[in-house]
Amino acid sequence: MDASLPRERIRLVVGMSGSSAPQLGVALLERLRLIDCVETHFVMSQGAKLSAKLEADLEPEEIEALADVSYDARNLGAAISSGSFLTHGMVVIPCSMRTLAAIATGNSADLLSRAADVTLKERRPLVLVTRESPLNLIHIRNMETVTLAGATVFPPVLGFYHRPKSIDDIVNQIVGKVLDQFKIPHDLFERWSGA
Repeated sequence: MDASLPRERIRLVVGMSGSSAPQLGVALLERLRLIDCVETHFVMSQGAKLSAKLEADLEPEEIEALADVSYDARNLGAAISSGSFLTHGMVVIPCSMRTLAAIATGNSADLLSRAADVTLKERRPLVLVTRESPLNLIHIRNMETVTLAGATVFPPVLGFYHRPKSIDDIVNQIVGKVLDQFKIPHDLFERWSGA
């Protein structure tokens, strides 16, 4: 392939479900807007809309505007519901235990869980930024099930080796580590280089 030809943008599906920390999904979408080679396809559950309003004073339309393409979660005929629509993978950020359970059981009742199911069946990367603490055995077994099916369970665990000075620094490190899962370059935090 001729290196002088423009590269096609990669498509990344971003889902947001109704758990605490909608700020993580917003921060990811904001960062992806700055990366020219990524085209974002976004779906937001009804629970996520409520969480965004309660925790971040954001209307769904404000968050949807951060994506290149947004879909209604009730639209099971959307492009991202088919494996023939090529994507680089999908991240659900944050991922509620309800959404985790739907994905673990193949219960594709809405577009978010259907898109995740498609991602797994096509053997594409699926990253689930699960938000719950403490975990019960049902949560743990659902995490095991999706892991065995090919997903990456990615709890947004705090790291301090990069010496964060603000909540934004902590959020950026989590978002950066999510981007690492898709091999998308970034400069969101200082990487550990040894003691």
